[in-house]
Amino acid sequence: MDFFSRSPEQTRRIGVRLGGALQAGDVICLQGDLGAGKTTFVQGIAHGWGSIDSVSSPTFILVNVYRRADQAQLFHMDAYRLDSAPEAEELDLDMMLAQGPLLIEWPERIDGLVPDEALWVKFEHVDEEEREMKFKSHGKRYDELLGVIRHALGGD
Repeated sequence: MDFFSRSPEQTRRIGVRLGGALQAGDVICLQGDLGAGKTTFVQGIAHGWGSIDSVSSPTFILVNVYRRADQAQLFHMDAYRLDSAPEAEELDLDMMLAQGPLLIEWPERIDGLVPDEALWVKFEHVDEEEREMKFKSHGKRYDELLGVIRHALGGD
């Protein structure tokens, strides 16, 4: 499913709807160049999920953990600076997935470690404010999440 977001606010709103539907074990893979809108989307997801923490890009930290008032956790990984899949294995994705949803920026950098079932979102810069967002689901759970997004966009 493709969608054109006309502003950062619209990108965040779509993220809010998705965030409200996330549960532990969900994997959202975010692809796109620097400045394409991934962190803006994550800000919306974290808000919709109920995060009490502010969102920032984990580029230099690798993984940010956001908390809800009930102590649930949302993991936001940036694999851009990882040099290899073995380095990523040290981050213990299984532990993260057992405790909360996992958002992965630059998932192609850790090919082979990303679960087969996931929701993939590719961001493409169209102009200063506009972004094309391409959603692709892999697995029944992610078909359901894609349905949440489709509903938020006014379809179906």
